[in-house]
Amino acid sequence: MPEMMQQYWWGFWWFGPIFMFLFFVLVIVGTAALIKWISTQTGTKTGESSLEILKKRYAKGEVSKEEFEEKKKDIMQ
Repeated sequence: MPEMMQQYWWGFWWFGPIFMFLFFVLVIVGTAALIKWISTQTGTKTGESSLEILKKRYAKGEVSKEEFEEKKKDIMQ
């Protein structure tokens, strides 16, 4: 390699560690984003609140009026 090229590249020796650090940061951030995305895909898809679920259970007759009022009071706190 010509001496001029050696002097030119010698000034850029610190790029390697910087790019390696950025690569590992991107890998870690990408892995975290993938895990978060997967966890949201497997979660509840309806997005119903607990009060909506309770109202549906009351409408179906699964809980009595007293149970409904008691649970509703607990949810609203």
